[in-house]
Amino acid sequence: MKPASVSSVLPKVLMASLLGLSLSACKKNTTDTATKPAETAAATPAKPAATAKPSAADPGATKPDTTSAAVTTPGAIPSGYTLLAALSSKPVYTFAAQPARSLKDGVNYVALIDTSKGQILADLYEDKTPATVNNFVALARNHFYDGILFHRVLDGFMGQTGDPNTLDAAKKTSWGQGGPGYSFPDEIRQSLKFDAPGQLAMANSGPNTNGSQFFITFAPASFLDGKYNLFGKVLSGQDVLARLTRTATPGQGGQETPIDGATPDRILSVRILSKN
Repeated sequence: MKPASVSSVLPKVLMASLLGLSLSACKKNTTDTATKPAETAAATPAKPAATAKPSAADPGATKPDTTSAAVTTPGAIPSGYTLLAALSSKPVYTFAAQPARSLKDGVNYVALIDTSKGQILADLYEDKTPATVNNFVALARNHFYDGILFHRVLDGFMGQTGDPNTLDAAKKTSWGQGGPGYSFPDEIRQSLKFDAPGQLAMANSGPNTNGSQFFITFAPASFLDGKYNLFGKVLSGQDVLARLTRTATPGQGGQETPIDGATPDRILSVRILSKN
């Protein structure tokens, strides 16, 4: 978001409408494994009690930085972690059904998300949201996220990615509507809160419509509590979130205005690690 000043307050109705657009992902037709958009309306979360724009002095805020050169290759695996083997040699973007459970007991799963702006390391909540983590891990180990764009990034709010439609510029009108060919149920835990920046959660278009799209918050967002599958948190890479290219600004009625000349950042790879 880019209001007049970084300390301005967003109107409640604007934020409520914005959330309905920003954290939505079209429901998939489970009888059709193609990544075409389904004809379902995006859900609109309840209005927050109050929503303040993070100020520059707020340690939870992420300030955009567009001066860094693009990263073109994934970085090294951090010390203290072990890479889990991929399940495919090439990206698999369409599945006939939700992947079977493959998580192993006692393993602490971590996601290493390499982007064109740098590397993000995120702890995954396999004990709290095992179905959601299993889904994310299976997609990542099949190279599903390779090359996919952060198609919607709003300053002070979140960056959304995970839509395979973004691999094709000709499908830009349907960006934000794609998925893996299936959907899976909600796994919302009331104990998990959007109380800090760097929270990973699934985007959806209503109850039980989770697929592949997810978002990472840039600031605390308590008004999202209880509405999305929150399945991890950023351990390192907050500076990368600050460098992600903002792609749109909000307007009246929840409409978003694309930022002229904004080129969305790309996921280079998502590798799954275990903590030693």
